[in-house]
Amino acid sequence: MNTPPEIIAEVHRWVEKGENDFRNAEYVLTLVENCPFDTVSYHCQQCAEKYLKAALICQNVEFPRTHDLVVLFNLLNKSEPLTLRIEDIQPLNRYSIEARYPGNWEPIEESEARAAFEMVRKIRDVVRAQLFPVLAAK
Repeated sequence: MNTPPEIIAEVHRWVEKGENDFRNAEYVLTLVENCPFDTVSYHCQQCAEKYLKAALICQNVEFPRTHDLVVLFNLLNKSEPLTLRIEDIQPLNRYSIEARYPGNWEPIEESEARAAFEMVRKIRDVVRAQLFPVLAAK
């Protein structure tokens, strides 16, 4: 892979931000009392979004300003398909809005937040494997 240094640097910046979201969700889930499960879910969505965008940048695929993981996933699948299904991505979409803002939606329970974390762990692992040559270069 002959990736230009500026692309490598940009991919690293997106991955670093995604890792911050991942660590935040992982840590907050350890709270025994008053765990904000909405915040956990939001950080899971954000981590997935940043990893998908890092992969798109690596593949030199233009993407719109969006939080829609399905749009990003579909763009990426046209370029270099992931070993993920849309069902692995789509459930996290709702957290970009519902976990951040008040509204008339169901509260996010512990089991849902833990499921979101497992989803993002899988997404992260798959995208990191695809990005490994770029992540190893720095």
